Amino acid sequence: MDSLSNVPEYSVGDLAGAIKGVLRENFGRVRVRGEITECKRYPSGHIYLSIKDSEAKLEAVVWKMTVRNLAITPENGIEIVATGRIDTYADRSKYQLVIEALEYAGEGALLAAIEKLRVKLLAEGLFAPERKRGFPTIPARIGVITSEKGAVIQDIRTTIARRFPRPILLWPVPVQGQGAAEKITQAIQAMGALPPGLRPDLLIIARGGGSLEDLAAFNDEALVRAAAACPIPVISAIGHETDTTLLDFAADRRAPTPTAAAEMAVPPRMELLADLLQRAGRLHHGMQAGLQTRRLGLERAARALPAMPDQLAQLRQRLDDRAERLRQAMLGQLAGRGAALGRLGLPHPREGVAARHAQLKMLGNRLQAGWAAAQMKRGAAPALGRFSAAPIAALLRQRATELAGQAARLESVSYVAVLARGFALVQAPGGKAITRAAQARAGAAITLTFADGKVAARVQKREDDGAQGSLL
Repeated sequence: MDSLSNVPEYSVGDLAGAIKGVLRENFGRVRVRGEITECKRYPSGHIYLSIKDSEAKLEAVVWKMTVRNLAITPENGIEIVATGRIDTYADRSKYQLVIEALEYAGEGALLAAIEKLRVKLLAEGLFAPERKRGFPTIPARIGVITSEKGAVIQDIRTTIARRFPRPILLWPVPVQGQGAAEKITQAIQAMGALPPGLRPDLLIIARGGGSLEDLAAFNDEALVRAAAACPIPVISAIGHETDTTLLDFAADRRAPTPTAAAEMAVPPRMELLADLLQRAGRLHHGMQAGLQTRRLGLERAARALPAMPDQLAQLRQRLDDRAERLRQAMLGQLAGRGAALGRLGLPHPREGVAARHAQLKMLGNRLQAGWAAAQMKRGAAPALGRFSAAPIAALLRQRATELAGQAARLESVSYVAVLARGFALVQAPGGKAITRAAQARAGAAITLTFADGKVAARVQKREDDGAQGSLL
């Protein structure tokens, strides 16, 4: 009994508090390496898990406010190094590790986790080549997501200003450490949600080189999915040429360095100007060559064409020749028709009129002579001097009037007038006039003379043995 009286006595609460105090004093902040198991997220947002190795198992918890700041997402089977403090849970008489930070235990474990995520996203088609988009040749505005401090943003600005100055929209973010992946993801989503007037045509996500742990944010699943879903074409420029992150697979193009990303974003202005001048020169040369070819072709065609003055002179000469031939043809036609009329033996009305005028004149002379002789026989010679030609003139006018009337009647029944009224003169081949149908033998050639010319015809035999003509 005496030995038990020296043992301190505690209430349950006091003992639990004393144990908690001892643990906090001796294990205030520790790092524990092991494999995650029994990992479970509760509706409250807290994550409960266990960390085990080959010898023991330690229960742990990640409070809701700490989850968002973790560099990696806790999953069963991954080997991690957890940083936190040892605390007790008096209701169940157990102790646990309150985790404040998580990191992969060595590059091997980290690479294994990255490869596992890569295979998963690849199977979903997030890295498919057909999803890659092209870039505008000259973007109106370039967005950059990186740290506002350091050489990366300066290199990008300097390169773009040197090659082809463009406005740069910088969204500053931390590029490593706790919360970096979440802030970069939010920046990508915010850039894509900008209105069209402010949204950049191209997005560069960049940071400098570093270890695998330094680049861990760019292997985050949420960040990779945000880059793949971004409506803006994305260039990934993470680390050096040998560094590779999952963002490189999801981006539309990967640049080995931030400077190379800036060179991809804009073309070299001087090279564009030189190319433009070269194209302009080629275009000018081509136009000159085309014009020269057409000019030579036109000159050859012009040489093949006859000279216009010579052509006009020939046409004038041809017109004169045709006019002369027409005049000669008309004279020949008139001569031929006159000869035809002559062969008919018909006097021209003008000849009859002239003959009557001559007869009238002769009668007038005879009348005057007889009048003078009668006066002399009557002894009226002295009165001869007083002879007046008035009665004779009146008589001559009367006779001229009568003669004109007879000439008109003669003209109305003349050969030419008869033909003009629609009659025709029918002649045999020798020129003899055919006045009866019986004189026309069937099949014989005849000539029909009209007022304005002649027509050749042939006589056909009728059914009543008469004859009829048909034009040849």
